[in-house]
Amino acid sequence: MKKVIVDVSDHYDFLIDENNDSFRDPPALREYMDSWDGRAFQELMGLNPMKSVLEIGIGTGRLAVRIAPCCRHLTGIDISSKTIERARENLRNCPNISLICDDFIGYVFAETFDVIYSSLTMMHFPDKALVIGKMSSLLNDGGLLCLSIDKNQSEWIDMGSRRVRIYPDTPEKTVTFAEQAGLKVKRIIETENAYLLAFSK
Repeated sequence: MKKVIVDVSDHYDFLIDENNDSFRDPPALREYMDSWDGRAFQELMGLNPMKSVLEIGIGTGRLAVRIAPCCRHLTGIDISSKTIERARENLRNCPNISLICDDFIGYVFAETFDVIYSSLTMMHFPDKALVIGKMSSLLNDGGLLCLSIDKNQSEWIDMGSRRVRIYPDTPEKTVTFAEQAGLKVKRIIETENAYLLAFSK
């Protein structure tokens, strides 16, 4: 069977069509995903009820449902319209969440944030310096940027009948781009499958 190459938004739309929703994963799969962005990742954020937070690549809300109760307000952005629709459903009991369907790079935000985080999303951006520069510009002074980047260095997500081009990350390159954007390394944690990085402004 010939594999079709699809773009990022179509890939995540297809996942919803296939009822592949990480928000509704069984406990064993949730535990597996925690190796990328579980308790250690959340603790990096230093959340409290006064902080405003931005999640880049909110998906169907798997992380947001845990973050929202710990902050004043959470804004989530995602490029997939079907994913955002599912997130609205999954997060309907979280009154302090706003959802945006748009491309992070092109979207003009009306506010800045105390904490910005993203898990397993950096791999979708070819221009890492541009993305991290924009993240830095959206951080309040003293704010934190927290990233979970996959150790996998493959250039493709292979879904059997389709493939999605991705752009692997390394902690070394991520640190370089963050420092170029005026951020300082606060902490780096290595897990089985990911590097968790926290930067301060």
